[in-house]
Amino acid sequence: MIELFNPPNVSPPFSRYSQGALVTGNPRWLHVSGQVGVRPDGGSLSGIEAQLHQAWDNVLGVLAGAGMTADHLVKVNVFLTRAQDVSIYREIRDQRLEGRAPASTLLVVAGLARPELLVEIEAVAAAP
Repeated sequence: MIELFNPPNVSPPFSRYSQGALVTGNPRWLHVSGQVGVRPDGGSLSGIEAQLHQAWDNVLGVLAGAGMTADHLVKVNVFLTRAQDVSIYREIRDQRLEGRAPASTLLVVAGLARPELLVEIEAVAAAP
């Protein structure tokens, strides 16, 4: 079982995510490697919105491959290369997760493995 929570003695989240994610019981764990805005055929997409949607498609696809859904997300780590993309990231994340709020970390970094990549999303999920 996954319990997402925001304790009253900790600063509330800056946007839609939870400060803690507690997994109880004996779940299966899935660690999703960083997913970027690259299609299954290997083609890169241009623009932050297209890359964000594709990166989320890829994360959700890995979850599906393990028999899981976004309901099983425990933690999401996001790396953006431009601070100006934080608000659009949050908007698209909220759309794609449909109100779910796993624990989350968002970093703005100098670059990713390829210069055209603007976002990378990694995740941890758990399911019975």
